[in-house]
Amino acid sequence: MLDFTPVHTKQMTLNELAKDLQKTDLYNLTTEMVETQHRMIESCTDADVVFVPDDPFADDPFAENPDDVTLAWTLGHLIVHVTASSEEAAAIAAELARGVKYHGRSRHEIPWQSVRTIKQCRDRLSESLRLRLASLEMWPDQPHLDNQYQSRPGAESMNAVSRFLYGLMHDDDHLEHLHKIIDQSQQARRKISP
Repeated sequence: MLDFTPVHTKQMTLNELAKDLQKTDLYNLTTEMVETQHRMIESCTDADVVFVPDDPFADDPFAENPDDVTLAWTLGHLIVHVTASSEEAAAIAAELARGVKYHGRSRHEIPWQSVRTIKQCRDRLSESLRLRLASLEMWPDQPHLDNQYQSRPGAESMNAVSRFLYGLMHDDDHLEHLHKIIDQSQQARRKISP
C-alpha cells in the first residue's frame, strides 16, 4: 500500500506523491485498499456493524445533523463514510481528467443508519470498488492533468491523479479508526459470550 506518511508530516505534498502515478497505479491501489478493508471486516458479525464504540475524540464538524457532531461512529457508519468520500474523489477526478472545470462537490452518502448487517458492509465496499474502477475508465487516453482546482482557499491545487489519490489517502486515514471499532466490538462480544 502507498505510504501517505510523507504527506501527513509535510515532507512531501500530495501532488509530489502523485506525480509519477498512472491510471493503472490508481486502479491497483484502489483494489488493494478495498481488499484490505474487506480483510479487516472478515471476522465481523452483524453485532459488530451496529456496535457503538467508545470514542471520546469523536468530532465530525461536517455532520448535517448538529446532534451527530460528537457521535461515535459504528462500523456501518464508517464504511458508508469512507466509500462515499472515495467515490466523490473518483467522480471529480474523472471530470478533471476529461478537461471539465470543477463545478462543485459530487457526493452521495447512503444513510448510515440503514447499514445494519455485515453483508451490507461487504456489499457497500464491493460496490464502491466497482464504481471507483469504472470512473477510471472514463479517463481519456491523454488526461488533462493541467486541469486543477483547490478544494478550499489556501489548499494545494489538485489534478485528476492527486484528487483520486486524495480519496485513497482518506481511506488510509480511517484504517486505524476501523481497527479500533472492530477491536472494541469484538472485545465487548467476548465479554458477553460464556
